[in-house]
Order: sequence, then C-alpha cells, then structure tokens
Amino acid sequence: MVRETGYYDILGCSPSCTADELKKAYRKLALKYHPDKNPNEGERFKQISQAYEVLSNPEKRRIYDQSGEQGIKEMGSGGGSHNPMDLFNMFFGGSSRSHGPKRGKDVFYQLGVTLEQLYNGATKKLSVNKKKCCDKCNGTGSKTGNPPEKCVSCKGQGIVTKVERLGPGFLQQSQEYCSDCEGKGERIKAKDKCGQCNGQRYVSKSEILEVHVDKGMVDGQKITFSGEGDWSPNIEPGDIIVVLEEKAHTRFKRVSTLNLLYKLTLTLTEALCSFQKVITTLDDRQLLISTIPGEVIKHGDLRCIVSEGMPTYKNPFEKGKMIIEFNVVFPDSLEAETVAHLERYLPARPEEKIPDVIEEVSLIEFEPERMRDRGDSEEYDDYSEYGGRAGGPGGMQCATS
Repeated sequence: MVRETGYYDILGCSPSCTADELKKAYRKLALKYHPDKNPNEGERFKQISQAYEVLSNPEKRRIYDQSGEQGIKEMGSGGGSHNPMDLFNMFFGGSSRSHGPKRGKDVFYQLGVTLEQLYNGATKKLSVNKKKCCDKCNGTGSKTGNPPEKCVSCKGQGIVTKVERLGPGFLQQSQEYCSDCEGKGERIKAKDKCGQCNGQRYVSKSEILEVHVDKGMVDGQKITFSGEGDWSPNIEPGDIIVVLEEKAHTRFKRVSTLNLLYKLTLTLTEALCSFQKVITTLDDRQLLISTIPGEVIKHGDLRCIVSEGMPTYKNPFEKGKMIIEFNVVFPDSLEAETVAHLERYLPARPEEKIPDVIEEVSLIEFEPERMRDRGDSEEYDDYSEYGGRAGGPGGMQCATS
C-alpha cells in the first residue's frame, strides 16, 4: 500500500501507473511549465522534476511508496535533482557546451499532428515568441551610449549561487543566471535606458516557423531549429526544439513504429459465410478485403495486409503492416424455428451424458465489475491488448486473406 501520493499527484498519475505512463506525464508537464514558456512557474517545474526523478527510479519509488518523502530524504537523496534543467535536458536530448561561447537555453514547443500527417508528411506553421536584438539601440540597451555599470547583485559575474535546505543535514547548491542583470553582469542607469526595449537590449516578437513533418515520424520526435532561440548579447542563441504530439485517430491505432491496427466489425453471417469490406487508408486509397465461402472468421481473429502500415522514417517506400482485428457481433437471440434450421447445417452437438440424479441451476449474466469490487480481479485482468488472454489468440500473427 502506498503511504503518500504527493509525487503521483504532482504528475497526475495513479500509484499503480507504469513507467511509460510516468514518462508521458512528465514530458507533457515539463514542456508546459518549462521556465522558458512559463517564467512564473519555476517552482512548479522544480516539483515536477523532483517527483519524476524519484518515481522513475525503481528503488527510490519503492522506498517512497513504503516511507513517503521522509524515506527518500533518509536514504541520502533530497528527493530531487541538483538542477531540474539537467533532468529536462537528459530526457529531451538537450546538452550543454563546455567549450566555446556561452550558449542560451533551448526553447521547447509541442506541436499536435494527426496520424495522416505522420503518414503522408506535412508542413505546419507554428507561432513562436522570440527575443530579438533591439534595432533602435542596436542591442546596447542605452539611448545615450553611456557605458553600463557593474551589477551589484552578482558583482559583475552574471551568475548567483543559491543554497537551499532540503532537510536535516542536506543542502542543495545551485547556480543560475542573475535575474537583475539577466546574466550580463552589468546594468544600465534608468535615465539612459532605450525607450523601445527599456534597457533590456532585446524586444519580444512573434515569428512563424514552418515545421516540416516527414513521413514516418513518431510521437515525441524532436525537430530542431538550430540557433533560432532567444537573442542575448554575447551569448550564442540556443535552439528551438519542436516536439511532435500524435493525436488519437478515429479508425486506426499505431501499435508500433510501423504497424497500424484497424478494428473491423462483422455480423455473424459475414463471419461464417464470407464478406467483402472496403478500408480507406490514411492516404485516401480504397482497399478491398474479402474471405472465400467456407472460411470462418472468429471473434478476436487477426489478419494483416503487408506494406499497408506506416512508412519507415527516411525510407518511406518501406512500410509496416496493417493489422486487422475482427469483432464478430452475435445476435441477441434467435427464434426457435431458426435454431432448428441452423442445426441442420452446423456441426452436430457433442453428446453429454446426464446423470439420472442431478441438480439443475440457472445461468444469469455475469458483471466483471462486481467481481473486481470484491478484490478478485486478477483472473479477469490477464488479457492482452487485442482481446485475448496472454499467450492466446491476442498474439499478433500475419496471415494473408
């Protein structure tokens, strides 16, 4: 039993969530509350990073579930990264440079894309807000040309050191750019400030980026615009990184990088006596699939069409499979005359020996939810994603029709 749920609540996950669910929740929240996008949400961004760092580590998660946040502190970890940005950069593939000029922060944006756009490729427009060099003062911040004065807060270093107490005997030290001078180490007198940028040396402007989504890209894939980040004097601009977010589709589901799942409903007549169905692909082609008389389709059966799945990234002529899962709809009831007629054509019933003395009982509909309420859900939860028990008909196999 989980003692505390604080970290789970921060990420919006349940204590029973999987590692993938934790990762997806962190990705969404970290992008939303990143300081570059929400400067006033620094504390929340830190809490999100702290919660994910603990819960993404199996050993730390076990200790947290048993003893809560106090248990994490007692094991010698403050429950958080020394720098939330280190975790963010590691998660999203960012990096820092130890040589060369100072480099600005990378700026992240999420871009929603449809499955059709990932299949066919697309060009999307994304509006971004950027800091650009002030053209009135040419980035000096001064209207008079007077030299700036040394920043008192950071003593001209551009960086300040902060020490935070995490618990008894635990201190966390971090360095960050000075907020008073924005890391420049110098300030401009109020009377000398440029009227357009107010001494900031930059102005904020909206810009439209054209994002090219290539065929076969996946959810979470990053598209980098190198050097397109915010301008700052004497600092190399960072990158703008666009993270793709795949939207749910009404007909298809991407079950792997290359395979698509399509659920097809059949009547009992179609399942037993053959059918013809038309499937519209993601590029609006029409595919005709059929079975021959005598071929029986069972509920939950899987078939596939080769080379009709998702295209391979950077090699779009190679495609995965379109997997078809059949849902056979049975009639609610049959007339007695119909039953007698069907029995002449269906395989004979197996003979059942009935003892002379036996107790006869009634069958009623079973509701699994009631069984779960009594804590006996394990027997009924062992089903795969495709409708069968693990190792049963739910296992994916490719067949031709």
